[in-house]
Amino acid sequence: MNHADQSPTSAGPHGSGARRRPSRGTVLGGMAVVGLLLAVVDQLTKNWAVANLPELDPQPFLGEILHLTLLYNSGAAWGMGSEITPVVTGLQIAIVIGVIVFAVRSVRSYWYTLALGLILGGALGNIHDRVLRAPGPFHGAVVDFLELPHWPVFNVADMAVVAGAILVVLLGVIGMSPNPAEAEERARAEAVGTAGTDDVEHPEETR
Repeated sequence: MNHADQSPTSAGPHGSGARRRPSRGTVLGGMAVVGLLLAVVDQLTKNWAVANLPELDPQPFLGEILHLTLLYNSGAAWGMGSEITPVVTGLQIAIVIGVIVFAVRSVRSYWYTLALGLILGGALGNIHDRVLRAPGPFHGAVVDFLELPHWPVFNVADMAVVAGAILVVLLGVIGMSPNPAEAEERARAEAVGTAGTDDVEHPEETR
């Protein structure tokens, strides 16, 4: 076999990019670990808040920066959608499905694995409340207890979703692809196409 024909992303003597990129199983496994860990931490902190905090009575935690204020939110941020809790629940489940499908089809990056794991864990934490907490399945209220000035009360799951979304945006801004191998292949194809166009436009240079 001609070694010159090997792809730059194939396994080589110097440890090529392909070796550093996670497989589909690694991506899904990493997302599962991050997601389940966050969901457990989220539920532990919510159970602590329910057991120890008075409802709707702010308790100073970090001076005026952070208060612990227990409330039950049947809607989304700022209480919006409280009358359509099953719809909000369905949207959160759809987000989880979308994240998993996107990971299976397109993600071969450790950074995107972390970002999607954060989103997955946060969504699962709040879905748990919607499905299993009072007043009943798909009508359950999410436990919120962290309060910053001029911001809706939130929880660990909300923090994870926001952090994951910010990380996805940052990765896009710096030009990092969810699948570096595909991005490199597209770049090579564009380079070949550009070279071919130049040859056609300047045939006299090849004579």
